[in-house]
This record gives sequence, C-alpha cells and structure tokens, in this order.
Amino acid sequence: MKTRETKGADGTPRSEHSAGVVAGAAGGHSEDVREVGAAAAPASRLSAAFTHGHPALVAYVMGGYPDRVTSLRALHALADASADVIELGIPYADPLADGPVIRDAADAARAAAGGTFGLAETIGLARDFLTEREAAGADAPPVVLMGYLNPLMRMGLPKAAAAIRDAGVSGVIVPDLPPDMAGPWLATSAGIDTVFLAAPTSTPERLAKVGEMSRGFVYCVSTTGVTGERSELSSRLAELVGRVKAATTLPVAVGFGVSTPEQAAVVARYADGVVVGSAIVRRQHDVSALGDFVAELSAAVHN
Repeated sequence: MKTRETKGADGTPRSEHSAGVVAGAAGGHSEDVREVGAAAAPASRLSAAFTHGHPALVAYVMGGYPDRVTSLRALHALADASADVIELGIPYADPLADGPVIRDAADAARAAAGGTFGLAETIGLARDFLTEREAAGADAPPVVLMGYLNPLMRMGLPKAAAAIRDAGVSGVIVPDLPPDMAGPWLATSAGIDTVFLAAPTSTPERLAKVGEMSRGFVYCVSTTGVTGERSELSSRLAELVGRVKAATTLPVAVGFGVSTPEQAAVVARYADGVVVGSAIVRRQHDVSALGDFVAELSAAVHN
C-alpha cells in the first residue's frame, strides 16, 4: 500500500493514509487515547533497562540483513557486547524516517528473502533470538521493534500485537504513528511498550503528549531529517533533552546521528540512553567487527 509522506505536529514524517485510518478509528478523541495510555503505566522490563546505574546503549540492527542467519548472529553479538536494549528494524519498502544506510539494508534484507521478509519474519527473528538466549542461560536485552504503521495494519492490529507479545518482544517504535492517533493500537497492545518520538520541532504541547503517552522510554530525535551518521552533534541537543525530560518521568534516549563512541559518550552525559543505528548497520554484515564496535559503544556510554 503506497502512502504519501506528510509531517506530524512534532516534525517527524508519517504516512498520510495510515495516520488518517487510525485517526478515524480513534474517533479523533485524544482524551480516549490518554485513558488507554494511562492503563499501561506500570514499570516494564524496557524501562528497567535504564536503571542499571549508568546510561543505556540502545543498539539498532536491521532484521534479515544481509540475510536471516547473519542478522540472528548480529542480535547475539549485540547482547554479548553489553547493549542494554536492542532495537530491531523491520524491513519496509517506504521507510520515511530512515537514511540511506538503513534504507539500503532494508532493501537487501527483502531481496535476500525474495521480497518476503517483513513484519512477521522480523517478529519470528526476535522470538528465535530470545528463545536461544534463554536456552543457553544467557541474558537477553529487551527487544524493541522499529517499523511503520502500514505493516501493522496489513497484519491487523490485534493479530500483530498478539504475535509481538507471544515472541517476548518488549516494545515498538512506530515513527509514523503520532500519540494522539494511537488509540486503536494502544487499545489492543497491552503488555507492549509503545515508544513515541520527540523532535527538535516539537511544541511544548506535543512534548507533554509524547511524555504522557510513551511507555518504556521516550525517543528524543537529535535533529530534523532522517537517520544517518553525522560528523557533529547539534549544539542545542542538551537543551532539547532537558525540555523532553521536563515533560516526562520516563527515561529519555537520544538517537538520529550518533555515530561514534566519542559522540555516544557526550550524549550519555545528559541523556538516559543513547541510540546508535546507521553506524552499527554499516558493520552488520561482519558480525565480528559489529561486536567489537558495539563493545566500544557500550564502554563509552556506560562509563
């Protein structure tokens, strides 16, 4: 289903078609959405990942890239390298919030599986990873799926939520699902933390909504635009994190553009968590190099 890109009130891209469908299903009543979100308030395993006495590393990999076997090995490499949370990308043909590294990885994952690697396959990958860790008696960080609304809708929201819960996945990040249109998803996804995004363009009212509706943590987007490695961090990032923290009691993790251990260490001085994506995915085809890089990131963030 092709969608047209629009911008949400917080400046993040979303699908006009999917957002409209959810808004219609919600009846446009933000009060109902608040009540649904409030029902999920108890602390979760995902939020607990930020309570180990140091900032958390949230490490992103693309499901199915460069193939399923290697991506499963990559998940184990992240866990062994002390990532605190794993963000697992769902390959999608129209990833509005993602830059070229992640877009190319999604395309390669889909091509390697004959175009069939999507939401269901990524959920299965997460389930296998968590099952293998448990069978080996090894710790597993909480897994958060990162994907877009249309695949959830195509599967059916109740069916998708049930599959995600059954796999042991802790949460989801859906960049094109704004909190005031999330009622139908939140109504069916009890037990799954839904993480909403706060952007540099977010108004105080939007930050309050994001802080109120998020569960697990709040994802603070460091800069406008798409994901990708950047040579410098925004000079106003600390101020942005402060504004987001003032709007929520949840941990605040910063992503988009954090590319090196040095940058990660800087962000960890004022954020509760650091999200690294493109720089990790760029190494995902070589699991040994991936593990070494994530270990460096973990040390920088934790120390």
